[in-house]
Amino acid sequence: MDASIRPKGILDFLSQQEIRQFSDNNNRELNDQFRRCALAVLNTDSHTDSGKEMLESFPDFKIEVVQQTRSIKLEIRNAPPKAFVDGKLIQGINEQLFSVLRDIYFVDTEIFNKRSFDLNQSSSITDFVFHILRNAGLLGDLINSNLVVCWGGHSIGEKEYKYTKKVGYHLGLREFNICTGCGSGAMKGPMKGATIAHAKQRYNNGRYIGITEPGIIASESPNPIVNTLVMMPDIEKRLEAFVRSGHGFIVFPGAVGTTEEILFLLGILMHPKNAEQPFPLILTGPVDSEAYFEKIDNFITSCLGENIRRYYEIIIDDPEKVANKIHLGIKKVREYRRMNGDAFYYNWMLHIDQEYQRPFVPTHDAMAGLNLHFDQPKHELACNLRKVFSGIVYGNIKEDGVLSIEKNGPFIISGDYKMMEKLDALLTSFCKEKRMKISRDVEYNPCYKIDP
Repeated sequence: MDASIRPKGILDFLSQQEIRQFSDNNNRELNDQFRRCALAVLNTDSHTDSGKEMLESFPDFKIEVVQQTRSIKLEIRNAPPKAFVDGKLIQGINEQLFSVLRDIYFVDTEIFNKRSFDLNQSSSITDFVFHILRNAGLLGDLINSNLVVCWGGHSIGEKEYKYTKKVGYHLGLREFNICTGCGSGAMKGPMKGATIAHAKQRYNNGRYIGITEPGIIASESPNPIVNTLVMMPDIEKRLEAFVRSGHGFIVFPGAVGTTEEILFLLGILMHPKNAEQPFPLILTGPVDSEAYFEKIDNFITSCLGENIRRYYEIIIDDPEKVANKIHLGIKKVREYRRMNGDAFYYNWMLHIDQEYQRPFVPTHDAMAGLNLHFDQPKHELACNLRKVFSGIVYGNIKEDGVLSIEKNGPFIISGDYKMMEKLDALLTSFCKEKRMKISRDVEYNPCYKIDP
């Protein structure tokens, strides 16, 4: 299918210089990145988490930014038919395409080329994340401190998916907005449930925010409910965007990506400088997921100590209780920020060590060299464990990671024997429960090997 589309929103108003920058066809790397991400958007609700497979399915797909006098337009050729209805591109997909274009070019032209951000400095990285979110128009929606971040896997069973919708429904009845990683499964369910509740409450300003990054979006297409899509340049800035913009956090069942998110947040909360920060965090799922959360809890406490439980609560099969707990927790967040003069729309006071912000490139040497021993501060151990799961995500679904595993074999992960035993048990359970791939019928071949 072909289309010619024009932007709405911030890209409606461009200077002549900006128009030339957007339509510069000589920047091959940037244009290739946009093509891959655009194909993922057009392939919404796909049943693959392989960017390579998606590109191979549409080898003739093309998208070009065309310069016009007052703006730009996108010329699309040989796009997935599912993105069209009666020959016209679905409006939500239209918006998401320009969101991707906006963020890719904003980071490249406005940040790296014009502004003086020192990405070796922690405070500058936090400013960098802020500017991307502000440019996307996200922060203006958060002045009421009602954004609930929902994490969870794209490969979940039907019962777990229905449960995420129920939780989203009860959040929506309380006029909470939803933020997820924008994909399918546990990222789509809460948004879907919230839309029904928002309609019942005649709440017309519902925000369904998806925060992604180039390596993820090409493997996990945005779900069609997302009405505010933001693409961060890497996984670490994506995670910081979640924790600085969210007011309450819910974790549904997932696999390595979800565990990475849990460890990122817990590691930050364990830092002494964040001891007073109220941060509602609930892990929840249906009755059938109780054993899953027992395994997660066992792994976390075995590695980080029993005291880690003070930062989260596990609630099984009670969506209304989850929503009520989040409601009470966000009240405390609101009171804390008002008392300390912090912004409701961006948590400036939260301390994040630079080691959590610095992009981790999971090469085979980097994965083998991670410090996975108990003789270090708990928040530093959480950071290193987070990198383990980030590396497995990379090897599972990101094209560069998949190619690296094909060429060099699985990542070798080693460390303290007891820790590796717990890690192996958790990862083995993810494999047995078919949580590693979006298609639960596909046999999963691990991209890692535990070698204590």
